[in-house]
Amino acid sequence: MLIQPITYTDYNGETHTENFYFNLTRSELIEMDAMLPGGMENTFNLIKDKNDVPALMQAFKTILLKSYGIKHADGKRFEKSEEIYRAFEQSPAYDEFFMSLVQDDGTMSSAFIKGILPKEKKVETTGIVKAAPSVEVV
Repeated sequence: MLIQPITYTDYNGETHTENFYFNLTRSELIEMDAMLPGGMENTFNLIKDKNDVPALMQAFKTILLKSYGIKHADGKRFEKSEEIYRAFEQSPAYDEFFMSLVQDDGTMSSAFIKGILPKEKKVETTGIVKAAPSVEVV
């Protein structure tokens, strides 16, 4: 799980710093891999080979939103839903974080991808792990 402090200015002009939580489980990764033709590794390689910036941005946005959730205080639940994704995407915190990820030299975006992945070794065979070091959003 990645805990990311984000400083942003809300729509009332007030500045806030809050912790936001991002995580992908093994089952989520397997589902994401199965949904893409040829899997994630193949998809990222095609995007990279074609230098398809719009596809890369869309893939990165999908991963960012699908990894976002609300961690319950007891640590037993990490709640995710379309409503939660949409609320985050509509927030100035999302804009601030997204821009920080895509405007760097790729270091922060790579660290983000690696930070949201489960630590279990079984996941290392999924395409996102293999593709993460070579995926740069610039």
